[in-house]
Amino acid sequence: MTQQTSSSSVPAVPPVPAAPADPAAPHLPPVAALFAAFALAYFLSAMLRSVAATLAPVLSTEFGLAASDLGLLAGAYFLGFSLLQLPLGSALDRVGAKRVELTLLALAVVGACLFALAQHLWSLFASRVLIGMGVASCLMAPLTAYRARCSPATQLRLNSWMLMTGSLGMLASTLPVQWLLPMWGWRGIFWLIAGLLVLAMAVIAWVVPSDPAPAAKAPDPRAGATSGYGAILTHPLFIRSMPIGFFMYGGLIAVQALWAGPWMTRVAGLSPDQAATGLFFINLCMLVAFLTWGAVTPALSRRGLSAHTLMVAGLPLSLFILAWNVLSPQPVAAWEWAAWCVATTFINLSQPAVGQAFPQEQAGRALSAFNLIIFSGVFCIQWLIGLGIDGCRSLGLTEPEAYRISLGVFGLCCAASYAWYVWPPKRWRGSEGPRQG
Repeated sequence: MTQQTSSSSVPAVPPVPAAPADPAAPHLPPVAALFAAFALAYFLSAMLRSVAATLAPVLSTEFGLAASDLGLLAGAYFLGFSLLQLPLGSALDRVGAKRVELTLLALAVVGACLFALAQHLWSLFASRVLIGMGVASCLMAPLTAYRARCSPATQLRLNSWMLMTGSLGMLASTLPVQWLLPMWGWRGIFWLIAGLLVLAMAVIAWVVPSDPAPAAKAPDPRAGATSGYGAILTHPLFIRSMPIGFFMYGGLIAVQALWAGPWMTRVAGLSPDQAATGLFFINLCMLVAFLTWGAVTPALSRRGLSAHTLMVAGLPLSLFILAWNVLSPQPVAAWEWAAWCVATTFINLSQPAVGQAFPQEQAGRALSAFNLIIFSGVFCIQWLIGLGIDGCRSLGLTEPEAYRISLGVFGLCCAASYAWYVWPPKRWRGSEGPRQG
C-alpha cells in the first residue's frame, strides 16, 4: 500500500500478508453465505442496541426514569458487551467463531425473555446486561472469520457491509418498533426478538462451516481467558487508536443508539412519533453511508489511501458538525444529527485497521480488545451524558441548556482524542505493522 501521509504524520499500517482465500470469483458464494448467516445475528444485536432510544418515552413513563436512569439502562447493554470482550478474543482464537457465537446467543435469548418479564429498573438493567453479553460476539465472530478467509481489501468491504447490516437493525428499532408498540407493547416486542434470536442461531448452525480444530501444541500454564494481550495493548497503533475508539466511535454509538432520540423530544420539541421518524432517517443515512464505504474502500485502498489517511482527513468534519449542533441558536433535529453520524463513520475504518496490524492467531484478541475500548466508551458516555443532564438541571438550567452543555463536554473530549491520534507522543508515533508467527 502506498504511503500518502507526510513524514511528520503517523505511518499507515502496512497490509497483512495475503489471506488464505480471496473471495473474488470462485469463492464468492460461500463467503456470501457466510456473510448472510452472521449478518442476521448482527442485525438483531444492533436492533437490541438501539431500541432503547425508541422505547425511552414509554419506559420513562412506566418506570419513572430520570435522564441518568435512562442512560444507565441503555448503557447496560454495552456494560455486558464489554465484560466479555477480552475472554471473547481468546475464545475466538482458540475455539472458533461458530461455537462462540452459538453459545453466547443462547444468553441473549434468555436476556430478551427476562427483559420482557421485568418489573422494575434493576431487573431491566440486569436483563439488558445479559443481552449485551449474549450478543458480544455478533461482530467480532464474523470479523475473525473474514480475517481468516479474505484479503485485507475485502475485509474492509465486509466490515462496512456488516456495519450497514447493523444500520438496518437500527432502522428496525425505530418506526417499526413504534408501529408495533400500540398493538404488542414493549414486552411483546421483546418476546418477538427472543424468537428471532433462536432463528438466527439455527441459521448459523446450518450455514456456517464447522470451526477447524486448533493446531496441537504444548499446553501453556499461563494460558487463560485474558492471556496474550500484552503485545496487543502495547502496540503503537493500538495505543494511538484507543482514545478515538473510546470517545468518537463509542460516542457515535451512544448518541445514535440513545441520545439523539431524547434530544429531538426534549430540545427540538418533537413528539415521540416524530422523533421515531427522525431516528429512522438518521439510521437510513447511516445505512447508505456504510453501503458506500463497502463499495469504495477497496478502490481507495488500491489507490494507496490508508485508513489512517482517511480518518485524519475526514474526522474534523465530524467535530465541526457536532460543534454546530451544540451551539446552533435554533435547536437542531434529525437532519443535523444524521449529518454528524455520517461524518463520523470515518471512524469505522479504525476497527479493521487494528485487526490487520496483527497476525491471524492474534486477530480475535486484537479486535476484541479494541471492541472493549469502543463499548466501554459507549457505556460511559451514555451514562455520563445522562448524569450531566441531571446535574445541570439540579443547578437550575433548562433542559435544552443541560443537553447542550453535556453534549458540548462530550465534543471537547472527541476533539482531544482526535488530537492524540494525529499528534501522539513520540514513542507512539511509529507503527510496527503486522507481527509474524
